[in-house]
Amino acid sequence: MLTDDLKSVLYTEEQIAKRVSELGAELTRDYAGKNPLVIGILKGASVFTTDLIRYINTPMQLDFMVVSSYGSGTKTSGSVKIRKDTDTDMRERHVIICEDIIDSGVTMSNLFPLFSTRKPASLKLCALLSKPSRREVEIKIDYLGWEVPDEFLVGYGLDYAEHYRNLPCIGVLKPEIYS
Repeated sequence: MLTDDLKSVLYTEEQIAKRVSELGAELTRDYAGKNPLVIGILKGASVFTTDLIRYINTPMQLDFMVVSSYGSGTKTSGSVKIRKDTDTDMRERHVIICEDIIDSGVTMSNLFPLFSTRKPASLKLCALLSKPSRREVEIKIDYLGWEVPDEFLVGYGLDYAEHYRNLPCIGVLKPEIYS
């Protein structure tokens, strides 16, 4: 089983569902009547984004983009590549970027200036996890699930070399798996 590769479980499926529903309620309150555009960053934020929008109880639109700064490694390459851009015009839209984890901050430090040139009415960041101990670039997270320790996390969309995304929990991967 995939869970055999975990050193520990940080958040259970039930804890994640509760926190995602709370974030959805916050977004519903803050974006009522604004028809926000939610942009999920693939692949990692796919699970979080699709679960989150089910708890946003106001009209909204969904788009995705594919961005990479890790490849198959465990540390950022420092280079951000846009592999698939958004399809929706964000001019004068209230844009919410959904990310699975803010680690180094490199990806968002590249995306925010890019999105700003597209003239959104507002631009906010919603992240399930933040690992401030690894931050290379300071990033403001407007909606946050949890701050997490400096451990290699997998599950609920987070991966190691494209594996473990399908775990319903978030766990700490055993170091012998990735070292």
